[in-house]
Amino acid sequence: MLNNMIELDEIEDLRTYERHREQIKSEMIEYRRLRRVALGEIMSLTFENKKSVKYQIQEMARAERMISDEQIKAEISAYENLIPKPGQLVGTLFIELTSKSELMYWLPVLTGVESCLWIVTSSGSFQSYPEAGHASQLTRADVTPSVHYLKFDLGEQTFEHFVNSPVLLKVAHEHYEASAYLGEELKRSLAMDWQP
Repeated sequence: MLNNMIELDEIEDLRTYERHREQIKSEMIEYRRLRRVALGEIMSLTFENKKSVKYQIQEMARAERMISDEQIKAEISAYENLIPKPGQLVGTLFIELTSKSELMYWLPVLTGVESCLWIVTSSGSFQSYPEAGHASQLTRADVTPSVHYLKFDLGEQTFEHFVNSPVLLKVAHEHYEASAYLGEELKRSLAMDWQP
């Protein structure tokens, strides 16, 4: 069984973390770059795993100056659903808009985009859906947020097809379409997330 849980003692105290934060930050920038897929001009998806989520929690604990076990446990609880289970991929979708006019145009027309991404493998196509905590925050029907937390359930039997054949990530929204094949290095990294 995959150990998907982040334990309390895996989050370093502030002083310990600060001693090597710059090195970790540099490593994570490169790691996240590897796990990022550009989808056309205005979107990208970064695949999450225990390592990326742990880093996010560590950074939040630092930014919020969290020192109690209860604070850290609450942060772990808030983010641990972004860690994929075996046969699952989890990603953060960024709608990358830089001007007010772009925001005003794109965010209203991209409503529903959280269910319009697909992972296409030789064994099938797998539709995105919003992570449960994120889904509960999608309260406006007239505009979409610029960040979405998405899941894809591929099933554990897809592993071999995923590793040994082309894998396409695509957006198929009525107002925006884009696609990209996952590189071999990224596929190996994602496959490692499924290993015990």
